[in-house]
Amino acid sequence: MFAAYVARFDREQPLNALELGDRPEPEAPQDWTVVEVRAASLNHHDLWTLRGVGIGAEALPMTLGCDAAGIDADGNEVVLHSVIGATGHGVGPNERRTLLTEKYQGTFAQRVAVPKWNVLPKPKELSFEEAACLPTAWLTAYRMLFTNAGVRPGDSVLVQGAGGGVATAAIALGAAAGLRVFVTSRDEAKRKRAVELGATAAFESGARLPHRVDAVIETVGAATWSHSVKSLRPGGTLVISGATSGQAPASAELNRIFFLELKVVGSTMGSKEELASLLAFSAATGVRPVIDSVLPLERAREGFTRMAGGDVFGKIVFNP
Repeated sequence: MFAAYVARFDREQPLNALELGDRPEPEAPQDWTVVEVRAASLNHHDLWTLRGVGIGAEALPMTLGCDAAGIDADGNEVVLHSVIGATGHGVGPNERRTLLTEKYQGTFAQRVAVPKWNVLPKPKELSFEEAACLPTAWLTAYRMLFTNAGVRPGDSVLVQGAGGGVATAAIALGAAAGLRVFVTSRDEAKRKRAVELGATAAFESGARLPHRVDAVIETVGAATWSHSVKSLRPGGTLVISGATSGQAPASAELNRIFFLELKVVGSTMGSKEELASLLAFSAATGVRPVIDSVLPLERAREGFTRMAGGDVFGKIVFNP
């Protein structure tokens, strides 16, 4: 079957490690199933995989892709939860949790094998392309906002770095949930798009906000860390799920963190139950993933190149 995969790593030029071609058909051991992929979305995690982050050479070759929606063996329309082994279903008792593409083959292929436990019904209100955007970036944003930040309608949130998958999801979800969402970006066009998506206001990176916020959604890292900490009200919460600009800020702002009793919470992906809630929330409210573009899998290199260059707003989706 045709797939996009990695057979070697390239830390400096990750796109050089991207391969397109035939891969073996997936096999489903006991308590697993094979899903026909109708749509799969691209994440920064896939770029990191090309660099060799989160995966060892012994796992190669590895089909890329964490997210997918498709048809299961019984003909049902389904969405895949990307975290394998979080509760032990379908894996050994001592196996740590992993994302698809770290140990098990990913979704950038015509078919993929996953534990049956990782398959959820796709709401009829969502297209395959929309549903395929939810299990990583949108689930991460959902958990950051409603589980780890604990915000409620009327609260204010700062989302750093408009345009990225998690940031875009946080804007749309926050607006749909009745939050006051402030957004930053260096790009004027992305700031405008953020407001169109539901943000209360959008500012240049590092700009002073109208008031301090209850929570910050941080995925940029070093470049925005100081601004994130300084933007919080006393007792506020900074939730971080990534550091695309680096993990070593010029100042950790420790004095401000302890003096104002700020909370810093790490966040990674989300549970199957949270994904089910996100699917229901999206179906009920009409909030939908922002899709930058839909490409045939044969043009995967084009999608990877655009993501690596930062020339996206929302999700890039592949149709195998």
